Amino acid sequence: MTVAVESPLALKRRARRMHRILTETHPDAHCELDFTTPLELAVATILSAQTTDVRVNLTTPTLFAKYRTAEDYAGADRTEMETILKPTGFFRAKTNSLIGLGQALVERFDGELPHTLGELVTLPGIGRKTANVVLGNAFDVPGITVDTHFGRLVRRFGWTAEEDPVKVEHIVGDLFPRKDWTMLSHRLIFHGRRVCHARKPACGACTLKALCPSYGTGPTDLPAAVKLLKGPRVDELAAMVGA
Repeated sequence: MTVAVESPLALKRRARRMHRILTETHPDAHCELDFTTPLELAVATILSAQTTDVRVNLTTPTLFAKYRTAEDYAGADRTEMETILKPTGFFRAKTNSLIGLGQALVERFDGELPHTLGELVTLPGIGRKTANVVLGNAFDVPGITVDTHFGRLVRRFGWTAEEDPVKVEHIVGDLFPRKDWTMLSHRLIFHGRRVCHARKPACGACTLKALCPSYGTGPTDLPAAVKLLKGPRVDELAAMVGA
């Protein structure tokens, strides 16, 4: 028995159909890190490594009240900053990144965060993922954010088998219009946090189940799957699949 291989055109059509469904499934999708300026978003994204957005949002009000500008970060007292950042984990490395970020911005960019991917990734603590978060949400420049949720979902969806985040970014980017990249990232991340969990996805309560080649990775029984849904819109998500 031969298994039909999905053509590039069929993959693109399926991927875009899945995105349309995700748009309806998660109308509230957005960046879940709290910020008011591009610098605050860059800092919050750096802090989000190896911890949750919820934890970061509990930590940043104190941080942002004390450090408002690149100059503030550049001249920060290391011990004071480490104390503030300790709840986020890896606080010494994160303190190094934030002080280094402030110093680099002051020395090379007049204290302002640059607007291009090429310049952003030269800054301490900022890789492609963080740069794309900043570009898409602070500067309205489309970008794909390949975090752990995004990578897991695109592989489960069969959009790519690649593990390398940069390759994933480019391959998935080719499936969608550039204008959709930022919101596509938010919707996949929302779906990964609320429905398509790493260990036990809520397959039976997923709006994408008819289009997902990984359907059955988690429980397909509707009541069992509904119990796995998370977030503030659990009842709405359940209603979408007839629960």
